[in-house]
Amino acid sequence: MSTSRSISTVSRFFANYGMLGVLALLCLYYSWATLKLQPRLGADAASALARELVNAPEPPSGVLIVAKDHADDIQFADRLAAELQAADIAVVEKIHGEPPAVRKALERLVAAGNLVDCIATTEDYRSIISNISKRMPRLTNSQITAAESYWWPTFLLAENLLNVANQIVVIAIIAVGMTMVIIAGGIDLSVGSLVALSAVVTGTLIVAAGGLEAPPVAMFFCSLAAIATCAAVGTFSGIMITVFRIPPFIATLAMMQVASGLAYTISRGGSIYQLPASFTWLGRESSLLGIPNTVVLMLLIYALAHLIMSRTRLGRYIYAVGGNRQAARLSGIRTNWVVLVTFVISGTMAGLGGVIEASVLKSGGPTYGLMYELYVIAAVVVGGTSLAGGEGKILGTLIGAFIIAVIRNGMNLTEVENYTQKIVLGLVILGAVLLDMLRKRTWRGLVTED
Repeated sequence: MSTSRSISTVSRFFANYGMLGVLALLCLYYSWATLKLQPRLGADAASALARELVNAPEPPSGVLIVAKDHADDIQFADRLAAELQAADIAVVEKIHGEPPAVRKALERLVAAGNLVDCIATTEDYRSIISNISKRMPRLTNSQITAAESYWWPTFLLAENLLNVANQIVVIAIIAVGMTMVIIAGGIDLSVGSLVALSAVVTGTLIVAAGGLEAPPVAMFFCSLAAIATCAAVGTFSGIMITVFRIPPFIATLAMMQVASGLAYTISRGGSIYQLPASFTWLGRESSLLGIPNTVVLMLLIYALAHLIMSRTRLGRYIYAVGGNRQAARLSGIRTNWVVLVTFVISGTMAGLGGVIEASVLKSGGPTYGLMYELYVIAAVVVGGTSLAGGEGKILGTLIGAFIIAVIRNGMNLTEVENYTQKIVLGLVILGAVLLDMLRKRTWRGLVTED
């Protein structure tokens, strides 16, 4: 009995989140496609080179450390010096700078009679130091060493994975509201313009509250006001759809134009830049174990949305309305109220996305959010939500958002042309919709009339 229950649970999981396997395959493919030699940087390069020098058959008696005057290279030089001195290997000197400055420093050391049997540097500086030392007879016998590169996929580099997460945050957050709207049987085309409106309203209010000197409390309430503005637009769209029976496609298409026009009107067609440096705390900073604040916020929103859709009455009502609105109405569900709530949530999520966008870019502009509605709908559909309504999972949307992000990032890493990327993403969306149709109908049913 327990075995059959386990099999049933696994089958249900793959039925709901089968695209997780697609995401895993995409990650494996791009890991293979971007496998290349990676240079070691900063402290990692210093530790690797220190181990190599200390464990050499004949450790050098003195090491000259040469690096560029950049943050990573300075960190490399300081860490290498500390680890070599801890291993009782003398450090002749640390030299930072561009090639002319390095050449003068080497000439000074040679003129002073210092013997250097080993020059430690970074991989990208190695050939330059070699060329300089060849012009100095007393350095021709000096060993020039650097931390060896290692094989690793560019796709799996920590900074690239964080870049993937950062790129998809706004799309993924907006997709939470879009998922609820589509499950309830609607569509919201206004979310991209609402991102621009939210960013512009946020920037305008912060400038009015003090601009570059605006306090954190003022920035918080300015952001809330922008989110509330977008929630109000979502409410208006919902009223047009539920009370006046305007089709969601038409109503939200109209509001897309209205929101875009308002963004341009408020900003007078330009961007708003007079925002405090601290405003980037949400969009650019990391507060939890090096994870960006936006990613933490996204995960919290998805956890809350998953609980709403799977554990609350509202979630059950959204599925019921999308599955069969007439049956839901006859069973006592206030269907108009449910649909209205989904559009309010969609507007709120778009408003939050606009605040994040403004925080990332430290500005507000009417051009923000361009084409976001298409990427959001793509994430929802790829994640398994049916455009016919009544079916879908919030966590599936998160998987869909990451699939879109991984495809875009992987194509950038493999240098696929921009226009080819559009073709691929279009085919991905079409394929996801086709799979949704095949789940409901056979091949024969697809080619015959109802």
